[in-house]
Amino acid sequence: MTQKEIKESGQGKIFDHKVLDRFTKTTPQIAWIVYSITAIAIFIFGVYLRNWAIGITPFLLMFLGIVFWSFYEYIHHRYLNHLDEYFPNSRIAARFAYIVHGIHHEYPRDLQRLAFPPIFGLLIFTFYTSLVYILLNVDAFFFMAGYIIGYVCYSVIHVSIHKTNVPKFLKHLYRHHAIHHYKYPDKAFGVSTTFWDRVFRTMPPE
Repeated sequence: MTQKEIKESGQGKIFDHKVLDRFTKTTPQIAWIVYSITAIAIFIFGVYLRNWAIGITPFLLMFLGIVFWSFYEYIHHRYLNHLDEYFPNSRIAARFAYIVHGIHHEYPRDLQRLAFPPIFGLLIFTFYTSLVYILLNVDAFFFMAGYIIGYVCYSVIHVSIHKTNVPKFLKHLYRHHAIHHYKYPDKAFGVSTTFWDRVFRTMPPE
């Protein structure tokens, strides 16, 4: 990603139109509430479709969804968020990368762009649920409930490590993420875990 000058205060604009730009922002708390309710609702809906027969399968699928989120988080961050690195001559790739991630690199302290706005997030989760439903049928709702919970956990961690007073137990993730922002934008793609950076050898130098 082409690094712009990092601004430790202020807020950038994605769209010049005020209303459109407003839809690209949200407070983390609103996003967490909306997505948590969504995860609970689709889990219950899945149980309803199974005639209220729960068993271990729904919980196992939910756990797999959480684990899969951590993998998706890494892949999305490395390839989609930094799409302009793979297509350096493409204006479309540059614009896409800036909208989904570049503005966050430019204004890392802007808390209103640390969580995905619900209006867009729910549309994307609905699309992903439709795809998973083709493979898992009713069980897709349990998997996606876990996937969304994984996203919420990631978002809570992401917001926490961008605040001034970082909780002690998150210090190692704060350092990892700060290295990505300030020194090695081509490394340290994991936010909620460093596991996938170790697997795919994108850990920054010690």
